[in-house]
Amino acid sequence: MPDQRSANDQSSPLPEITPELVLRAYAAGYFPMAEHADSKELFWVEPKERGILPLDGLHLSRSLIKTIRSSRFDVYVDRDFEAVINACAQTRKDTWINARIHSLYSDLFRQGKVHTVECFYEGRCVGGLYGLSIGRVFFGESMFHLMRDASKVALAHLVARLRAGGYVLLDTQFVTSHLASLGAITVPKIEYRVLLQDALQGEGDFLVWPQAERDDPRQILALLESP
Repeated sequence: MPDQRSANDQSSPLPEITPELVLRAYAAGYFPMAEHADSKELFWVEPKERGILPLDGLHLSRSLIKTIRSSRFDVYVDRDFEAVINACAQTRKDTWINARIHSLYSDLFRQGKVHTVECFYEGRCVGGLYGLSIGRVFFGESMFHLMRDASKVALAHLVARLRAGGYVLLDTQFVTSHLASLGAITVPKIEYRVLLQDALQGEGDFLVWPQAERDDPRQILALLESP
């Protein structure tokens, strides 16, 4: 779920991929990316050092706890995928979200494999994230914010939801300074593959709480602050 991506780990360009192939690739430790928004090609990426955020390791600052408790944002899931992916692409100078990536993840969203966490303020989506769910793994793809702390709140709600839903692995792909400040770490590729194979066993429940209802911040903090 990086703020920037590097093509250092890329392989050969792919002429065509399908949503089904994307699912198999993630399960094998790979994910697709594009060089830039206007690129026609995609590449498979498998970083030598993989970013993960331990589900018991999210760093909650006092200010973030205060923001969550204040209910400043109304937080929902899977309400407006298009708003989230478009904002993720548009709020960065350099983005890997090209037309093909957009199409693939839109298809996967319709299949129930891709999910969003969205922060609304006065009826407007001002922050959020999206990613892919397979087994007990959530593969974070991207996040954005138009208001301070909106992406952090979305991530906190995501971690709580994953814990409640029986997930064991949150993949961030790479680790930026922003993600590191929130508790993300890197693990070697070999170690990541072991974690991944274990997490692919069983099935997490992303919709463990009703989809149409606003997340309860008290429930979120209780989960995040529990051992």
